[in-house]
Amino acid sequence: MTYPTIGTDFAKVPAPCYVMEEARLRTNLALLKRVADEAQVKIICALKGFSFWRAFPLVREYLVGATASSLNEALLASQELGGELHVYAPAYSDDEMGQILDLACHITLNSFSQWERFRGQILSHPKRPSPGLRVNPECSQVATDLYNPCAPFSRLGIVPSAFREDLLEGIEGLHVHALCEQDSDALEALLESFEEKFGEFLPQMKWVNFGGGHHITRSGYDVERLIRVLSGFKTRHPHLEVVLEPGEAVGWRTGELVASVLDIVHNGMDLAILDVSVSAHMPDCLEMPYRPGIWGAGDAGVKPHTYRLGGGTCLAGDVLGDYSFDQPLNVGDQIVLLDMIHYTMVKTSFFNGVKHPSIATWKEDGRLDVHRVFDYSQFRAKLG
Repeated sequence: MTYPTIGTDFAKVPAPCYVMEEARLRTNLALLKRVADEAQVKIICALKGFSFWRAFPLVREYLVGATASSLNEALLASQELGGELHVYAPAYSDDEMGQILDLACHITLNSFSQWERFRGQILSHPKRPSPGLRVNPECSQVATDLYNPCAPFSRLGIVPSAFREDLLEGIEGLHVHALCEQDSDALEALLESFEEKFGEFLPQMKWVNFGGGHHITRSGYDVERLIRVLSGFKTRHPHLEVVLEPGEAVGWRTGELVASVLDIVHNGMDLAILDVSVSAHMPDCLEMPYRPGIWGAGDAGVKPHTYRLGGGTCLAGDVLGDYSFDQPLNVGDQIVLLDMIHYTMVKTSFFNGVKHPSIATWKEDGRLDVHRVFDYSQFRAKLG
């Protein structure tokens, strides 16, 4: 685990704190732009995976816009990022649709019933955002059902047996999202299934959106194959605009969550209690489950001193896992949790009233810019 480049400066970060490094973000964005340019596709940022809006001025240098899954995300993208705004949600409400249409350039509906409900409003809107439908090709290699859009009985997208050719008038695009942290071979398999099951409708479309889950910036990802796969699709369907909307790939390994040890106790093994919470500040570590790396630590038993790390809430299961260290841990020691900016940061809560981590950026000139320090007022405001 050698990817942090600010490692010796972590002592400058006031724990607890999420800290993103601009230089690493720029590296990711440059690779995404290279893919977009060489494959002649559009790549936009999925806010559900990366919504560190303080970094949006840098993001807009490389990507053409964002995709939002709610009115709040649409407002954030419109106000802080600019560029194209694509919107998809599993369902829209009457009281928010008007505001969404004011902002969006593309809008994807999840079902024909939603299309029939909002079709008139969309087609008559002065901005006339381009409407599309999300489809479910019933083909996925995602192992964890929690993150599998094509799992049995999924509510996400229209399966081939429910597709209504007679209701396509006005529809200009198809959206398919069936990947999660996967390589370009998974996309190639997905496109084969997509074209087999929905290819007959592509001649009448203007665009396709291949969603997120493309782990493009991960070390070892086959970028050249991705470019070939996308270029091949473009060759077969030259009239279509192709869109990808990664979120994780934007924020992948761009920053850390800096924590500290509050106490050391013993109950069959050494237990360290941190000033961050897995449940409140790293919920994906319980959901996935996803085990984050820790700067300078190893798996249990690898180094001389093993501890079970837990959060500071009253939840019994607020446990990160077992890690080993070169030296014994002491109260006040810093713990640096790696890769905490994508997804993890956007899911946080104020559960149990534990202190919410601050938000900061390592600027490219080496300065630490602390954007926000949370206090009681934000906890109280969230509750009423």
